[in-house]
Amino acid sequence: MPKTSPSKTLVIVESPAKAKTIEKYLGQGYAVESSVGHIRDLPRSAADIPEKYKGQAWARLGLDVEHDFQPLYVVSPEKKQKVAQLRKLAAEADEIILATDDDREGESIAWHLYQELKPKVPVKRMVFHEITREAIQAAIAAPRQIDRNLVEAQEARRAVDRLYGYEVSPVLWRKVAPKLSAGRVQSVATRMLVERERERMRFVAATWWDVVVTAQALTAQAGEQTFPARLTEVQGERLAAGKDFDPLTGQLRPGAGVRLLGEAEALAISEGLKGQTLKVLTAEEKPFTSRPPAPFITSTLQQEGSRKLRMSAQTTMRTAQRLYEGGYITYMRTDSTNLSSEAVNAARGQVKDMYGAPYLSPQPRVYAKKSKNAQEAHEAIRPAGSTFRTPEQLRGELSGDEWRLYDLIWKRTVASQMSDARGRSLRVRLGGQTASGQTADSVPVVLNASGRTIDFPGFLRAYVEGSDDPAAALEDRDTPLPPLKAGDAVRAQDVKAEDHETQPPARYTEASLVQALEGAGIGRPSTYASILGTIQDRGYALKKGTALVPSWTAFATSALLEHHFGTLVDYDFTAKMEEDLDEIAGGREHRVPYLRRFYLGEEGEGMALKPLIERQMGEIDARGIATIKVPKLEGSGIEVRVGRYGPYMQRGEDKANLPEGMTPDELTLEVAEELFSRPQGDRVLGEDPESGHPVLARAGRYGPYVTLGNENPPLRSASLFPGEKLEDMTLERALQLLTLPRLIGTSEGEEVWAHNGKFGPYLKRGSDSRSLATHEQLFTVTLPEAEALFQQPKFRGRGVAAAPLATYEYEGRTPILLKSGRFGPYLTDGEKNATLRKGEDLNTLDPQRARDILEERGKEPQKKPGKAGTKKAAASKAPAKAAASKTAPKKAAAKPAAKKAAPKKAASKSAKTPAAKAAPLTWAQLKPFVGVLSEPERALVTATREQGRKVEDVAPELGLDVKKAKGMALQASKKLNQAARGG
Repeated sequence: MPKTSPSKTLVIVESPAKAKTIEKYLGQGYAVESSVGHIRDLPRSAADIPEKYKGQAWARLGLDVEHDFQPLYVVSPEKKQKVAQLRKLAAEADEIILATDDDREGESIAWHLYQELKPKVPVKRMVFHEITREAIQAAIAAPRQIDRNLVEAQEARRAVDRLYGYEVSPVLWRKVAPKLSAGRVQSVATRMLVERERERMRFVAATWWDVVVTAQALTAQAGEQTFPARLTEVQGERLAAGKDFDPLTGQLRPGAGVRLLGEAEALAISEGLKGQTLKVLTAEEKPFTSRPPAPFITSTLQQEGSRKLRMSAQTTMRTAQRLYEGGYITYMRTDSTNLSSEAVNAARGQVKDMYGAPYLSPQPRVYAKKSKNAQEAHEAIRPAGSTFRTPEQLRGELSGDEWRLYDLIWKRTVASQMSDARGRSLRVRLGGQTASGQTADSVPVVLNASGRTIDFPGFLRAYVEGSDDPAAALEDRDTPLPPLKAGDAVRAQDVKAEDHETQPPARYTEASLVQALEGAGIGRPSTYASILGTIQDRGYALKKGTALVPSWTAFATSALLEHHFGTLVDYDFTAKMEEDLDEIAGGREHRVPYLRRFYLGEEGEGMALKPLIERQMGEIDARGIATIKVPKLEGSGIEVRVGRYGPYMQRGEDKANLPEGMTPDELTLEVAEELFSRPQGDRVLGEDPESGHPVLARAGRYGPYVTLGNENPPLRSASLFPGEKLEDMTLERALQLLTLPRLIGTSEGEEVWAHNGKFGPYLKRGSDSRSLATHEQLFTVTLPEAEALFQQPKFRGRGVAAAPLATYEYEGRTPILLKSGRFGPYLTDGEKNATLRKGEDLNTLDPQRARDILEERGKEPQKKPGKAGTKKAAASKAPAKAAASKTAPKKAAAKPAAKKAAPKKAASKSAKTPAAKAAPLTWAQLKPFVGVLSEPERALVTATREQGRKVEDVAPELGLDVKKAKGMALQASKKLNQAARGG
């Protein structure tokens, strides 16, 4: 009887990491493969459109709007090899299980796989919310079919986003500036940032004074304990505080009915209160109870990741994704705060074991779903499994960011089943008289003091929102007052007058913007991280510390959308769109009728996007939209505009560019006048004595430069060196700069040139290059000095002439370098290369993302033709050299051989020696390699190492906060040492 071959089941997931983890829990007969995300999508560009559709008017959208918005899906070029591999595996399988994530995105990926692979064997859909053995086996035992409602909802969402972006973005290109983009959620998020910045620009600061007293209790029971109290009333009038001022005028609000304390009066009162005895007028004590926060959902995880761990939303989500795929936490895209019964039991068991029975809540806590449209998953984010591993148990398994985030999730989950925190708050009012003096009469005053005493910390023992250290946070929260009652006496031991200034509304951070979007019902948990990334990548916002600052371009785009397409950026309308898309997911609405109403309008209903754009396009005043109102410049005749080449100011015929990085609320009249006083436009320095052409000094968008000739393009041009100012430029210096690049001579049959490059001064010989220490060396370096530099090893020794744009270090792994290549920036670890895609911003790339990109799409570099032959040729030369050496006497040959052996031994010995034991290099040894540093790094290191200045003093000059400058100094030191030690 013939043997039957064993059945084979193909399981397809989205990511290689997820596949690797799941494979451990499945027995023989299962093959787990990754699709690496979506395998197909709407065309990204005209090049992606199949030839037979290129003549169709709708093809640019990827949606046939005249035939029920039929989507045109294409497999992207980089995914064709993956699809071919999956097809082959599917053809060999007896059964296929689609195990993508259990949300709309995952359902869509599963459907696309089914459509593209066209399997001829049974196909099942498997879902789970954590990657543990129990969860995977349970999911295998209970498969389902693809949910068409979820797929249709995702298709509708994708279509709406495509129609919005592809129809509205061209309006921005024509009326504001090229390469801008609009999006259903991104444009609303940008509007939020702009509105907050407008409030800050209108804000007028106000100053007020008050008095702070360090009071000492005089009762035996209080034991002379001291506590702070603040002056609140003088002669029966309440003192003004920040809330009493109008932020638009800086004046007291009408009818505030308060007394504004000035400096002189505050100083007089503080002097009169010193040593005075005050009486307790009232002492009111109230008990308070504080409940633990709900377990994490996606948005709250991003918020706390930002506050506690200083992670961006994108970093938080990428780290959470790795934890989920590694089987450490449950699915990380969810807006449900619910915990399963096994999770509740696991958390309660750990509370009892680790904190004791008093810290366990009497009954299991149940947290209702926070969002009325919760639909992304079925449980909160928590540690995976029916028993939780503690953070300490995972210290050896998880990397830094992964461990910190797991620790945060574990604490929040465990705390959710702990007891309430209980305590008492005490509010005391003190009354008395100031002493009369030579400059002031005695006046009655009232002071307030408040304190909190935590009697039982409960959940605060494990988790305090916004705090990294619960124990330290408990100390901050516990601010007890001495036991006081009405009639008790206290003494004003120390008295100090303090001035205060009202503060403008705080800018949004990533955490607070996510909170605002969620509160308004805009977007979904799975979209927040990408939206935050997009508004920064597109130049609508930049980070200043943790704050998100809108750019001038963001002001212009928001103004256009508000004035001409107000509904598109209306908060309520955008939230309603989310609800409509949820209706499709629930099967209560259908994709095609909804898209018709949104894009075309139907019987007066819906957005009618296309007719709206056609109607409004002719009414948009591009100049008016590009002119931004700056309250602090009103009446000055100065206008701020966004041009095709960036923001600028204009007053009459005079123009001045706004410096890159200047935030809108920093532009005052004084700053504007200073910018106008700088040299603008072209300034003729004189004539070149050799050619007779004029030499001009010019201010460009990317910095000051000089040119030979006033043609466009000029005959020659050269950038100024760091630290040089346009107003100080002379004809002699300009002519010297215009000699670059400079031919130094010929070496090894190749010309040697001195160049001033984007990343600093360097030498070039053929395809080889070396960095110079200073820019001035470009004019002085000689051919022998250049040849000596070329004999030194290149930075990192991987055949790369130019310094890397960034270096990402890892434990137990080769560093990954970000380099500039022929086809754009790319990542490499020496074995694999991965080119960055359009939209992947260099400034937001972090070590984890760099590793993810290289692992997901890294490929071995193609060997150049003839390279193997070159090696053979080189090898064949060796015997010839050896044969030649044999002609010399044997004794003479033996000595060089002995000398060569010694360095080898020393080298191998030093390789085993820990790096920490290597003697530190002096500044004189490091200085020749400063060319590997970026411009800010070079300026910082030179100031601290050569001039002996402190980082704290140099940071403000470079526009950096001190913390960032210290990190930059450390990174620069590593680069220098690596370069100096030969990679």
